[in-house]
Formats: sequence, structure tokens, C-alpha cells
Amino acid sequence: MKGKFASALQYTKHFATTGAISETSREVEIEICNNLDANGKIYVEFGMGLGNITKEILDRIPKDARLYSFEVNEEFCEKVKESIKDERLIIINDGAENIKQHVKGDIDTFVSSMPFTFFSKEKTDQILCTSKEMLKKGGHFSQILYSKMHVKKFSAIWDHCDIVKTDNFPAGYVYHCTKN
Repeated sequence: MKGKFASALQYTKHFATTGAISETSREVEIEICNNLDANGKIYVEFGMGLGNITKEILDRIPKDARLYSFEVNEEFCEKVKESIKDERLIIINDGAENIKQHVKGDIDTFVSSMPFTFFSKEKTDQILCTSKEMLKKGGHFSQILYSKMHVKKFSAIWDHCDIVKTDNFPAGYVYHCTKN
């Protein structure tokens, strides 16, 4: 229990950048990774946090793939570097809006837990549009949010968008978006 309490303390302390008070539930970890391209080469994670979704992604992607995990909190980056030893993982201590500075080539799948609720409309639109531009045709962008208030925004940007509600508390909504 000490680990979960310490983790919750870290998320609460950095609430403005994490948008969460604890790590995502196991149910969310599984659901958000359901559309990972099983044969992909380049994967991007926005909002790595303390790495629980990162571990799930690494468990599912090919041995020769790369996972670029973005996290603005330097302390979280250091903790994940210590806890996850995997040469496929490239930790980037920067914001998602700067993805083009760090990742080249078509991206197979995005997995995101960024707190778009706290971002300006302009920043949100820029991140989502850049992500769509960099995503390969037929690729997926999956996002966990704790509100359905972004449905119109995601549906306007992505060619297809499904939402799956998770039963955890608070209820999570995983947006599964596709680029045709």
C-alpha cells in the first residue's frame, strides 16, 4: 500500500500537469492499449506519469519497435528511468506540442493520458492535429479522459472516434480515434 500512497501523493502534488490524483486503473491500462498496432515500429505515449501504461505498452509491442514517451515532469522521468529498463523506451522530458522535434517518421499508434481539460483550446487543437498529421493511415490515437466533454472536439479532428466508459472511480472515458 505504501507504493500506491506514494504514487497518489506524487500525482496530487503535480495535479496541474497530470490532471489526476492517482495512476490510472488496471482496467484503463488494458482498454487504452487495445488498439496498439501489433506489427508497428513507432509508438508514442503522451503523459507517461510513473509508467504504469508505459509498462502495458511495452508488454504488447514488438521487440524491434520504439516507444517515445513524453512527460513534462522531470521527477517522473527520473523515476521511470530507474524502474523500467527496456531499450525500446525513449523517455522525452518535453511537452507533446514539441513532438516534431523528437520523433521522425510515421507513427503507428498514440496512447495519451494528457489532461486536455486543463489545456487551452489552441494547445489541444495543435497537439491533436499534429498527432493526426504524424499518424500513419489506419493508425490509432487512444486517450483517457475523465469527462465526455471533448467528444465534439475529437470527432471533428479524427475520421472515426469511439468512446469506451470504464467502471472505475472516477469513471474514465477512453477515446479510440482512427485516421483513415
